[in-house]
Amino acid sequence: MRAIAIIPARYDSTRFKGKPLADLCGRPMLWWVYHQVKKARRLAEVWVATDHPAIQEACGAYQIPCKLTSPQCPTSTQRVWEAAQSLEGDVYVCVNGDEPLIDPQVIDQVVPSSTEGFFAANLMAPILSPVEAVDETNIKVVADETGRALFFSRSPIPHPKASVDYQFYKHLGVLAYTKEALAFFDSAPRGPLEAVEDINELRFIEHGKRLQMIPVQARSLSVDTPKDLEYVRAVLREKLRKQQPKLPPRKRPKKLQSIPLKRS
Repeated sequence: MRAIAIIPARYDSTRFKGKPLADLCGRPMLWWVYHQVKKARRLAEVWVATDHPAIQEACGAYQIPCKLTSPQCPTSTQRVWEAAQSLEGDVYVCVNGDEPLIDPQVIDQVVPSSTEGFFAANLMAPILSPVEAVDETNIKVVADETGRALFFSRSPIPHPKASVDYQFYKHLGVLAYTKEALAFFDSAPRGPLEAVEDINELRFIEHGKRLQMIPVQARSLSVDTPKDLEYVRAVLREKLRKQQPKLPPRKRPKKLQSIPLKRS
């Protein structure tokens, strides 16, 4: 199974223009994402797919493989599809370019052991706080007992009317597709649910295609706004501080013994 990761990185984000190049502890955010993805063991290659020369230039400066795609790509999934045309693989793993804290071991869990034909999968993680549940940038998901996605929403779903005994989940920006699944997404029209929620993955559900949800334990945070960037910057600073080697305690110099001079 040859798995290739593609990191879509759009410059003109509506909420945060130039987001992939935002500074995180002296390096662009995209650098952190790339190096986290690189650590995943089940990936043969890692590429960035971007729409902007500034991001392509930054990738060149940091020796990150990059493909310049059309600025007219309407979604990140279609940007992955365009980049995949020139990359030979069995499955293509999309890792959003705003996930600098993504765990490499989590990425490995979306890569199937074998597949052919149509295959699409998405990671989901438990929601751990009420803030995550009501934040519209966290996309909530419900799936059936087999893991098939039933619906995605920016609102908390399902609504806990009859019971509060339920684990809510959010989707992570880590997905895996075969070329057949990517080709389907590119050719299928955008449905009314996708249009109203502005969630790419709803295209599969609206057209009756299976999207497999894989539950994982993860505390990743996608950077959607400058306030998210500040939080991630603080996390990385603390991580770097802990990685700094501790210097041994300074030894006090020994006292020099005075030697009396002999008088002649």
